[in-house]
Amino acid sequence: MQIVLVTVVVAGCALFTYVSDKHQAEEGARRQATAAARAVADSPSVREAIAGDDPTRELQPYASRVQRHTGVDFVTIMDPRGIRWTHPDKHRIGERFLGHRAEALRGRTFSETYTGTLGASVRVVTPIRAGDDADGPIVGLVSAGITIQEITAKARGQLLALLGVAAAALVLGGIGTYVINARLRRSTHGMNAAELSRMHDYHEAALHAVREGLLMLDGQRRIALINDGGRELLGVTGDTVGRNVADLGLPAPLTGALLAAEPRVDEVHLTADRVVVVNTSPVTGGERRGTVVTLRDHTELQALTGELDSERGFTRALRSQAHEAANRLHTVVSLIELDRAEEAVDFATAELELAQALTDQVVAAVSEPVLAALLLGKAAQANEHGVELVVSPDSSIDDGMLPASLPPRDLVTVLGNLIDNAVDAAQGSPAARVTVTARADTAGLLLRVADTGPGVDPAQREAVLERGWSTKAATGRGLGLALVHQTVTRNGGTLTIEESPDGGAQFEVTLVHTTGGSR
Repeated sequence: MQIVLVTVVVAGCALFTYVSDKHQAEEGARRQATAAARAVADSPSVREAIAGDDPTRELQPYASRVQRHTGVDFVTIMDPRGIRWTHPDKHRIGERFLGHRAEALRGRTFSETYTGTLGASVRVVTPIRAGDDADGPIVGLVSAGITIQEITAKARGQLLALLGVAAAALVLGGIGTYVINARLRRSTHGMNAAELSRMHDYHEAALHAVREGLLMLDGQRRIALINDGGRELLGVTGDTVGRNVADLGLPAPLTGALLAAEPRVDEVHLTADRVVVVNTSPVTGGERRGTVVTLRDHTELQALTGELDSERGFTRALRSQAHEAANRLHTVVSLIELDRAEEAVDFATAELELAQALTDQVVAAVSEPVLAALLLGKAAQANEHGVELVVSPDSSIDDGMLPASLPPRDLVTVLGNLIDNAVDAAQGSPAARVTVTARADTAGLLLRVADTGPGVDPAQREAVLERGWSTKAATGRGLGLALVHQTVTRNGGTLTIEESPDGGAQFEVTLVHTTGGSR
């Protein structure tokens, strides 16, 4: 198509130039003939010869000289009747001039294209007047012209040169088209326009169909492309294409992962209200061209994982309690077999009172079923690790007093992670203890967890809420407090870190009611 276009353009230009050159050649011939005819008509020697007895004898040689010097094909001098006194062919002298004379006889110079004895020609006819008076009588006529054959020959020479230039332009255009097409093919990996259009349609359809987030960053770390899933997972709105990743207001660890030069594989990061798994892969082609980023929503899975960990903890606690209960039962049976029934009753009663005391303490303070079950399970887990879990006397949560906007899953995430971290911190400390305060009223919910561990350095109180911070060396830790902070922020609450009265760390969560609770 490009070759055809170049050919049509060159051929059109050549045709236009040929027609223009031919027209210009005819105009040039007409001006040349006009100048020759007027020069002859104005010559005094011509008027003198016409007044003589034999005008042909003087005028024929003169006309031949003028014809030769001016480059016209013929100069014919005639009387007013049209009888020739001169002609390039001497045998035509004395014959009548073939052509129109009326305009010239009226005293005007005119031109025409006419076929005479020499063939078709562009000719000019002008009157010859007696004397130098412009209104003098007309004593003769003079016609000068150039044949069409001569004009065509000149135009043909120009046409050959034009065809040479057109052929050269066509060759250069063809070579340029081939080079550009080859370069374009390399850039488009051999795909033509239809294939590129079809691929674009597939690309757009796939981009919006994929539920996972997809980002493409250019070499300057600006967003070149983002799909609907990416906008949702990152929580960004508006026109983000062309903006730098650092200007999106994302958490610092997530921004660092997106800007990293090296690939990232299955990294877990937090946004304002989601847990996302990030994978990045650089796009290279001789130079770094950008980065492809995929995002997967890990929020629900992380929550389910937390619940599963809690269930596993409960299972371990039940197993431990079952083991302890079996030991106590064996002790009671053995005492009975030794005929020491009274001591067996005292031992069983003491164990029952000890177990019931913890249950009564938790249920008396917290009648909310989810929270009470969580505290009882965590108490058993803490006891396994040699840590005493205590519910503070000022705890009070009646059934139905939790904020309506707080899902049970979020409550488990917040309090479960705070207690787990506190138990880890209190292990090994003298009088290892974790104190939990849970209080709810019409104003909102207060959760406070304090431990007897080493505490948190005031300089690191902001850092502990970021993903990856942990006092443990094991990999994969450091997500619990970040999830707590995310959940509290999502529910419009606040999380503060202080030093506990027992010397360790104290985490306090406050959630304000958005709708009134019900008793």
